[in-house]
Amino acid sequence: MSGGLDSAVLCWELLSNFRRVTPIFVRSGLRWEAIELESLARFLAAVDLPILDPLVVLDEPVADVYGAHWSTTGQGVPAADTEDEAVYLPGRNLLLVVKAAVWCRLRGRQALALGCLGSNPFPDSTPAFFSRLEEVLSLALGGSLRLIRPFDRLHKHDVIRRGSRLPLHLTFSCIDPVNDQHCGICNKCAERRQSFREAGVADLTRYAR
Repeated sequence: MSGGLDSAVLCWELLSNFRRVTPIFVRSGLRWEAIELESLARFLAAVDLPILDPLVVLDEPVADVYGAHWSTTGQGVPAADTEDEAVYLPGRNLLLVVKAAVWCRLRGRQALALGCLGSNPFPDSTPAFFSRLEEVLSLALGGSLRLIRPFDRLHKHDVIRRGSRLPLHLTFSCIDPVNDQHCGICNKCAERRQSFREAGVADLTRYAR
């Protein structure tokens, strides 16, 4: 679970389908994660239910492999007019899933849910990737862990509509935060604003610009 819209709505929906839900945040050392984690904590507190476990935070640092990448340095952050491919973080889903899968295996958890959307253009977000990864994880961990992606045919505006009654303003999607707020002009802020408009849902997010 990140601090963003998709995983926030997914977490809420999982509470209706599973006896127990554990939100997992994987901290990689990306420059927006401190604010994202604070936002996630506020959102989880706002939707608190007895079957929602406390937030688990795992560390999977990437600075040593990413080097001088915009996600760690803040230099050259993709702006609103860039293509979606500009915000691709190489191996991101692979690292997140493997770390969380080992945690699940050691605690007897049988399913790992991700909020990946059908509109996601990245190579580590395709149905083929997740299908093969699920097989590899079962072999590697000596068990059966299901990777479930309930939003794999949805767009972000669909997710916003499904979560329109939730405190979505508490979520965080920005990759270039300003004074602990959404900058308002990066690629992810533009996507967020556009998705709220397409969903026909009021955007209560505070943007710096």
